[in-house]
Amino acid sequence: MLREFSLKYESYGKLNEAKDNVIVITHALTGSHHAAGVYEGESRAGWWDELIGKNKAIDTDKFYVICVSILGAPFGSTCPLSINPDTGKRYGLSFPVLAISDVVRAQRRLFDRLGIKRARAVIGGSLGGMQALCFAIEHSDFADKTIMLASTWQTPPWAIAFNKIATHAIYHDIEFKNGEYCEEDIALNGLAGLEYARMAGHISFLSPFSMDAKFGRSYTATDGLYELFGRFEVERYLEYNSANFARRYDPLCYLYVIKMMNIFDCTRHYESLKDALSPIKSDMHLFSFSGDLLFVPSLMAKLANTLKSMGKFCDYTEVQSEYGHDAFLVETHKFDKKIAEILGD
Repeated sequence: MLREFSLKYESYGKLNEAKDNVIVITHALTGSHHAAGVYEGESRAGWWDELIGKNKAIDTDKFYVICVSILGAPFGSTCPLSINPDTGKRYGLSFPVLAISDVVRAQRRLFDRLGIKRARAVIGGSLGGMQALCFAIEHSDFADKTIMLASTWQTPPWAIAFNKIATHAIYHDIEFKNGEYCEEDIALNGLAGLEYARMAGHISFLSPFSMDAKFGRSYTATDGLYELFGRFEVERYLEYNSANFARRYDPLCYLYVIKMMNIFDCTRHYESLKDALSPIKSDMHLFSFSGDLLFVPSLMAKLANTLKSMGKFCDYTEVQSEYGHDAFLVETHKFDKKIAEILGD
């Protein structure tokens, strides 16, 4: 395990004197601490900017909102790119495999240092939802409410299979160099293996319906239909998206965060799902999305039904959406009022 570590976080709103107006936001696979707002000199807002802010569902006039970049991610917290204090060299592939429990435990240590002993809510989607569930189970006195979106209690083989394409493409890219590549080269040129990884992941985040709506069978205007490498618009989009991603995310970090997702199973140290959920004290609010192919609604429905069978408070909503898994990021208008109602109770 890590002998020492650092965490980077971002906060919005003001912490009240009682320190009881805290909302913890937990980010997804490729997210970061930058959940809302726009940095000076940039145009791209934080990944959940539509939900977080003044007079928004997570109202920063009422709440102190904090989001931490998880261990292993390449955005300022300790990760495989960090220097190992024992060797003076980059961790690389000697970085330990971390579980969701580890990154949540690290966040609790940060909150303790900030004097935050309890939160109004922990809210997260996808990998962030896994963290939220871990908070509810392993730190059951921490949050009044737990809100999970597009997530699961156990990563299914369908998701692991897509992630296998990603890990295989990265690890076997000759430029990966067993993790000893030059960071500056990756930032400048990307890595083909990471591009392939992003393509596989991005397909799993969408759905056939959203692809039909976004691209149809439109063909790239500059390419000939009978050119061997002529592209449909969906192909051009995947190339563009993956190339940009491979220059802003790190391949080593991607391997470690994907592994963290793959091994997530809240029942691992318990006899059953019901046994695993028994410590929960917070009110549970679960959202699935009908078009989600990565974490299908039945996963969240099973979690909700199990909680209800135990007499625990659980509100379950299946949001009607054809967008796919990423609906929790891009179709916030379909659930923002519900989030506001939950936080206002």
